Amino acid sequence: MKIAVKYFASMRDIMGKTDESVELNDDANITDLWAKVSTSTMPENTLIAVNMEYTSQAHKLVDGDEVAFFPPVTGG
Repeated sequence: MKIAVKYFASMRDIMGKTDESVELNDDANITDLWAKVSTSTMPENTLIAVNMEYTSQAHKLVDGDEVAFFPPVTGG
């Protein structure tokens, strides 16, 4: 299956790109996707959205999904 991946803010700097298209097995989840796009561990508290809805690393993906990775948001 084909997944569109987008990186925002400091995640864009870490990955060195703003977006990419990734081919995965049909039973893949977010953890599998991260393993495919990165050689490092996902930063703690990374926010993940699939098709503009926040989700977890266990989320099962389907062909055509758009996944976005955001750094943790802080403020005060």
